Amino acid sequence: MSGPLYESIYRLVRQVPAGRVITYGQVARLVGGCSARMVGYAMAALREGMDVPWQRVINAKGRISPHGFGYGSAMQRTLLEEEGIIFHPDGSLDMMEYGWLPPEPGRAEE
Repeated sequence: MSGPLYESIYRLVRQVPAGRVITYGQVARLVGGCSARMVGYAMAALREGMDVPWQRVINAKGRISPHGFGYGSAMQRTLLEEEGIIFHPDGSLDMMEYGWLPPEPGRAEE
């Protein structure tokens, strides 16, 4: 599946800066008209060469969701670590430090 919903999801995820993350649920709420699971499906539907930083989308627990028989999860962690994200020993990350949301209209971005 693709189309306008997926393009809206991808447009938002493209805005997430390196070294920051957003959750599937946050993407769903911001885009509207979809669920966190649908955002996951959109990330899984990405084709090689698309310019969407899929690795920056994580679950609500501040963790990488298992995918790709573990290979995809390991790759995602490596990509995030290369962007400067530090994981806790339990595999989670600090959402207060690394979480990102788009700036509200009229408010300067940090």
